Amino acid sequence: MKKYFWVFLIAMVPLIEIRGAVPYAVGMELPLVPSIIVAVLGNMLPVPFIFLFARRVLEWGKDKRYIGGFFTWCLEKGEKGGQKLEAKAGRGLYWALFLFVGIPLPGTGAWTGMLAASILNMNFRKSTIAVLGGVLLAGAILLAISLGVFGAVQLVK
Repeated sequence: MKKYFWVFLIAMVPLIEIRGAVPYAVGMELPLVPSIIVAVLGNMLPVPFIFLFARRVLEWGKDKRYIGGFFTWCLEKGEKGGQKLEAKAGRGLYWALFLFVGIPLPGTGAWTGMLAASILNMNFRKSTIAVLGGVLLAGAILLAISLGVFGAVQLVK
């Protein structure tokens, strides 16, 4: 049970998210289905809070003494990500959000996706569905990669 707790916590961490939780679960040889469910739940738990509060908190903190630089960076990253997404997607904005979150590259997870959705004032329900789909896609891709890597390591042993 303790290892599942770690999978859950790792999945909640910004920038690491499901991209770290799935390889951890595979490396710890946890059962796959419960591990994926726990990782998805951990990755999705912060999503509504990010959408509803992140922009407000970042706007509030951008001119504060010690945190201002970081908060400004987060806002700029979210705005740039949102603008890129909007420019490339046009009408398919939610599909673009799904792919943005689903392709497991650094900085393209649920946290950044929901921050961009919040900054672009996208529909909460549609954004959440797109992000959930992206998290599931990223989880499937990382599961395949992790199984391949850890399977290869087992062969070498």
